[in-house]
Amino acid sequence: MFDLDRWREIFQSINKNRLRSVMSGFTVAFAILLFTLLFGIVSGLSNTFKGAFVDDAQNAMFVRVWKTSKPYKGLQTGRRIQLKNKDYNYVTDEYASKIQYQSARIYKNFSIKYKNEASNYSITAVNPDHQFLEKTIIEEGRYLNERDLNEASKVIVIGRLIKKDLFGERPALGKRVNVNGSSYLIIGIFSDDGGDNEERKAYIPLTTAQKMYGNNDYVSQIALGYNPNLSLTEAVTFGNRLERDLRSKLNIHPDDQSALSVRNMAEANKGIGQFMGILYAIVIIVGSGTLVAGIIGISNIMIFVIKERTKEFGIRKALGAKPASIVAMVVQESVLITTLAGYLGLSLGTYILSLIGDSLEENYFIKDPSVSPGIVIGATVVLILSGLIAGYVPAKKAANIKPIEALRAD
Repeated sequence: MFDLDRWREIFQSINKNRLRSVMSGFTVAFAILLFTLLFGIVSGLSNTFKGAFVDDAQNAMFVRVWKTSKPYKGLQTGRRIQLKNKDYNYVTDEYASKIQYQSARIYKNFSIKYKNEASNYSITAVNPDHQFLEKTIIEEGRYLNERDLNEASKVIVIGRLIKKDLFGERPALGKRVNVNGSSYLIIGIFSDDGGDNEERKAYIPLTTAQKMYGNNDYVSQIALGYNPNLSLTEAVTFGNRLERDLRSKLNIHPDDQSALSVRNMAEANKGIGQFMGILYAIVIIVGSGTLVAGIIGISNIMIFVIKERTKEFGIRKALGAKPASIVAMVVQESVLITTLAGYLGLSLGTYILSLIGDSLEENYFIKDPSVSPGIVIGATVVLILSGLIAGYVPAKKAANIKPIEALRAD
């Protein structure tokens, strides 16, 4: 129940002992401030790692090939490895249960022209599933589909900035553009969280590129998304098996990293998870040490405060005050100071993170440093409970002293 007189006494006590109150609050505020800054910086590092893969699916894998650097089975060094449709189909058939999405890639760089506007752009020939692997966001129209692939249609999906370059504010959907001398119908316009470079790309059907630009069945890369039901460890194992099997199929030395590689997002995610786990563990240890120091500081100050007010408690008891009322008053004062100081530390820490956020991102690649309110509030609650205990134990002991002994205390 709210007792106005008790709160008046608490504020009078705080006002009378300003230095002691400030010191108590400073201990708590500094602990929460440091805790907030540490977690904020680690959170910013986590955001940086996540942002590095923002435009690729988290379950993506990419099979890439180059020239061999080691002889194998009588085959010479420097042999050019070429993926083909049969390799793509092999992956599809062999690992169907482990694959969610799959697409081949062929890279081209062509001029795209509309009326008097023209420029060179990166054009990738893909399968329909590529939309999900690249996390392409369709703003207008649609993406490539199986019919486009089967009919080798001359259709194109362009990035938002290609539309802006060639069409300005005019509509582009349904218009035809000249791509390396051939007419393509614009069926979709997309955006991409990867930035400007990603939005100055265009996509055409894989079969169209194979038919028109080489008349062959070659592909540059194989991209796939592993089954999201796989754990990170299972996904890493799958990626290693895929790489091993393709090396065997393409007659590549098992240790020839130059000829074939599988970039597996599961490995990156696992590595980042382990690294961030270590960082968070370090921060928890350092932060816990700070909180413990804050708790010890509060305890020491409260013990001194109780000893200083022993005579006051004796007078209160002599005038009829119950021990419980004395304890409650001391505990309320301790909790009030701890709560206000904790909120001040949290607010100051959050403000500092927002103030230096741009500088951290520019100089140290720490993006959007912030801290979960739940974590800091939890730390504040711990300090408040500690303040409660720190005030309760010595106050309980002092409140149980007989009035005559309390009045004699030095």
